[in-house]
Amino acid sequence: MNRTQDFPVGHLDIDGTSAALVDMPALFGDELHRLPVVLRLLLENVIRNTGGAERTAAVAALFGWLERGTSDAEIAFQPGRVLMHDTTSTPALVDIAAMRNALEEAGVDPSVLNPGLPVEVSVDHSLAVEAYARPDAPELNLSHEIRRNEERYRFLKWASKSLRGVNVNPPGTGIMHTINLEQLATVVTTQERDGVLWVVPDMMIGTDSHTPMVNGIGVLGWGVGGLEAQTVMFGMPTMLRIPEVVGVRLTGALKPGALATDLALTVTQRLRDIGVSGEFVEFFGPGVSTLSAGERSVVANMAPEYGATTGYFPIDEQTLDYLKSTGRSAKAIARVEAYARRVGIWFEPGAEPRYSRTIDVDLSAVGMHIAGPRRPQDLLDYSHARETLAALNFTPKAADKDMPRFPVAIAAITSCTNTSDPALLIAAGLVARKARRLGLKVPHWVKTSLGPGSPAAADYLARAGLTDDLSAVGFDIVGFGCTTCIGNSGQLPEVIRNAMAAASIHPVAALSGNRNFPGRVHPDLDLGFLMSPPLVIAFALAGDAERDLSREPVQTTHEGKAIFLKDLWPTREEVAAHLALGADPADFGRAFRIATRNPAWHALPAPDTPLFPWDPKSTALRRPPFASTTEGSQLGRYSAYPLLVVGDDITTDHISPASAIPPDSLVADFLVARGDDRHDLNVFASRRGNWEVMMRAAFHSKSLVNLLRPGMPVAHTLHVPSGDVQPIWDVAQRYRDAGDPVVLVAGERYGTGSSRDWAAKGQRLLGIRAVLAVSFERIHRSNLIGMGILPLRLPECVTPQTLALKPGDRIEIDANAARIAPRCEISVRVIRADGRVEPLRAIAAIETQLEAALLRDGGVIPSILKKTIAEQTGSTPQAPTVA
Repeated sequence: MNRTQDFPVGHLDIDGTSAALVDMPALFGDELHRLPVVLRLLLENVIRNTGGAERTAAVAALFGWLERGTSDAEIAFQPGRVLMHDTTSTPALVDIAAMRNALEEAGVDPSVLNPGLPVEVSVDHSLAVEAYARPDAPELNLSHEIRRNEERYRFLKWASKSLRGVNVNPPGTGIMHTINLEQLATVVTTQERDGVLWVVPDMMIGTDSHTPMVNGIGVLGWGVGGLEAQTVMFGMPTMLRIPEVVGVRLTGALKPGALATDLALTVTQRLRDIGVSGEFVEFFGPGVSTLSAGERSVVANMAPEYGATTGYFPIDEQTLDYLKSTGRSAKAIARVEAYARRVGIWFEPGAEPRYSRTIDVDLSAVGMHIAGPRRPQDLLDYSHARETLAALNFTPKAADKDMPRFPVAIAAITSCTNTSDPALLIAAGLVARKARRLGLKVPHWVKTSLGPGSPAAADYLARAGLTDDLSAVGFDIVGFGCTTCIGNSGQLPEVIRNAMAAASIHPVAALSGNRNFPGRVHPDLDLGFLMSPPLVIAFALAGDAERDLSREPVQTTHEGKAIFLKDLWPTREEVAAHLALGADPADFGRAFRIATRNPAWHALPAPDTPLFPWDPKSTALRRPPFASTTEGSQLGRYSAYPLLVVGDDITTDHISPASAIPPDSLVADFLVARGDDRHDLNVFASRRGNWEVMMRAAFHSKSLVNLLRPGMPVAHTLHVPSGDVQPIWDVAQRYRDAGDPVVLVAGERYGTGSSRDWAAKGQRLLGIRAVLAVSFERIHRSNLIGMGILPLRLPECVTPQTLALKPGDRIEIDANAARIAPRCEISVRVIRADGRVEPLRAIAAIETQLEAALLRDGGVIPSILKKTIAEQTGSTPQAPTVA
C-alpha cells in the first residue's frame, strides 16, 4: 500500500537524484523543535511507515506528549535493520530453524519463513582469554574459539545461506557495537518504496543491551531481547508506549585527567539515583559540543547500566568528523549533514526542548572514578578502593607471603564500552610506555589482557608506536571480541587459584567493561571495579586493589624510587598528538575486510538445505520444544507453588549464565554423560542452541540466594509437597508431572543486565507461568512476555521479604486472557499453608496491546507460526491453552 499520498512530501538532492523525505519543519513549524530529538525521529518513523487513522492518532499523541512530558499512547516503530551477536542470534536462528520444521509438519513450505529486513550477525561473544601476555595470543585464542564452536558456527553459516537477508560477520571482525559504529551505521540512508527513492534516518534495533552505543553518533537504536527482534524480523512493528524522555544538560568541559569513562560512570550513578527504567535519555546543552563522538559513544553505551532505553546524542559536526575519521565517503557525510539540517534533527547547543525531567551535569566537575565493587552504578573516587574493600571485613585464614589480601587477579582492557574510543586506548598505551621506560612490570599474579572492539585498533596503536609498550607490561592484544567483559576470561592464574583455595586472598578484577556483577567476568570472582583503560594498567601494575593511587606509589623501582600515578598519567596534549600520529581513516575498512576473510571460518562446511539437519547426538544444537504449534497461552486462573523466591538485583547472569561451565557442576555431568570432555566444556553461552543444557543452566549462580530455603546448593530448590531439595529442573518436572503450576517471586530490578532471551526461555521450560516482582528491567520484562510468561508488579511496599513465603504457601493468580490489557490490575491471593488468605492487587507489567496479544497467543513463536500458517493456508489456527 502506498502511504505517501496523504501528506506533503519534501525532496533533497542525493548525488544528483531527487529523493523524497518527510519534511517535518514544513509540516509542524516551530512546534517540532519543542520535541526532544528522539521523539522527532519517532515522529518521522510513524509518518513514513503508517497511514490513515493510525498515523493521525500517532502524530496527535506525540505532540500531545508536550503537555505533560508523558503519554499512555502507543505508536508503531519500524526499524530499518536488526543487529545480533552470535550468542543471541544462535537461539533466535535455532527458533527460526525449528519454526521451519513446524511449518513443514503443518503442511506449509518452510522456505517461506525469512526475515523481512536486513539482519547482521557479529561473531564476537565466544572468544575466551586463554593465551595472554604474548604476541601470538590472538591466533591461539581464535584457533581455540573455532575448534570449540565449530558446530555452532556451521549452523550460523547454514542460516546465512538458507535465510534471506541474514549476513554473518566472521570471528575476528570485532565487537558488534564497534562494527555498528565503524561499518554498518550510515546515520542517514536511502530506501526505495513503491518506486520512490526516500532519504531517511538510519534507525535500528539490536539484540544486545548495549546497542545504544550507536546513539553516540546520532543513530537512534536500542537493545531488545531476541524474542522481540523476531517479531520485527517477521513483519510486526515494535509497539512502544511513547517514552518519557529525560534530558541531561551538559555544561562545561572535562578537565585534564578526566576521561570519557569517568563521565560515563558519573552519568550512570546520577541517572540510577533518579530512576530511568525504560525511559529515553537525551543529552543536550553546550557541553555536548565539547565531547568527541568517541567520548559520546562511551556514555551512550552505558544506557542499560543507568537503566535507560537510549542515551542519545543528536547529529552535529562531531558526528561528521567521526564518519570522516572512519573512512566514510564525502558524499555520505554530505548527505548526513544536509538531511539532518533539513528535517530539524541537527543539534543546536542552545536548544532547550521539552523533557519529562532534566538533570544537570557539569563536565568540569567530573573527576577520576571507578565503580564497584559489585554494581556499575556504585560510583567511587579512584582513591576510595581501599576503604570500600576494607568495609567487606575480609580476614584471610593466613596471610599470603607473596600477595596482598585483595590482589588484582584480572586486569582487562575489554569491552565495546571503552575500546571503541581510540583516545582511551592511546591513553592506555601512553601509561604503558611510561611504565616500561621506568622498568615497571605487572606482578605475576595478574592476568592481563587487551581485547579491542575493532581490528583497526591494532593498526593505529602500532602506527602510534604503542604496541610494544603495551606488550612490555603484559597487555598484548588477545583478540577482537567481548572476552572478559562477557565472562570469557579463561582460567585464573594458578597462584590465584591456590591462594583462593587456602582462603588467604579475596581477588578483584579491574576492567574497562560495563558490568561487574558478582560472577560476571569470572564465576569465582565476586568483586570488580570498572575504570578507564589507562587506570586498568595502573591497577595492574600495582597488583593490589586496596592501593590508594592518589597518595601511594603504583610501584617502587628496584632502585627504591617510588613511582606515582602522576608519573605515568598522560596529558591531554600527549593523547591528542599520538592519536593524530596513529590515525588513518583507511584502517577501518581495510582491517575489517582482512578480518572478514578469516580462512578458518570460510573452511567450515555448512548445509544449504531449507531445513536444518538436526543431529540427535549434538550437545550444541537441539530443536527446542517451545518452537511448536502445540505451545499455547499460560494465562488463566490457577494456584501455584513458588519455584524460587529471590531478592533484589537478580541479573540475567544469575538467571542464565554466560561464563565457563564449571567442570564439577551437574550441567557438566549432563554433558559428560553425552560424550563431552569435562575439562573442555566451553561457556554456557556456547550452549544456547541446546535447550536441555540451558534448562539445566537456569539459575546456576553461586551468588543467587533462594529465599524459599536459604543454604541450598547451587541451582537447587525445594519441592514443597515432599520436602526434597533437588536440582531446579527436577523439581520443575515433578510439579509438571503432578499438574501443579509454578511461579517465581523476586525483588527490585529483576532481570537487570544483558538482553538474554534464554533468561526467559529457561523459565518457560521450567514451567513458570508468572513472575511477581517489585520491578523489572525493561528488556527482560519484554522477553518474559515473548515467552508467554506474565510479569506482575507487586503492590507498593510488598517485597519478597514482607511476603515471607514459607514452604506450603501457594499463590493464586486470576489472569483472565480476555481481560489482559496494558497495566491492568490482576487479582493475586497468597494462600498460606495454615489456610489464611491474603489478597493482593498486582499490576500486569504489560506496556502495549501487542504484548497483551502475544501473551494470549503464548508468546512470540506461537504468534509467528499462527500468522505464517494463516497467510499460507487462509486459515487461523487456534493455539492451545496451558492447563
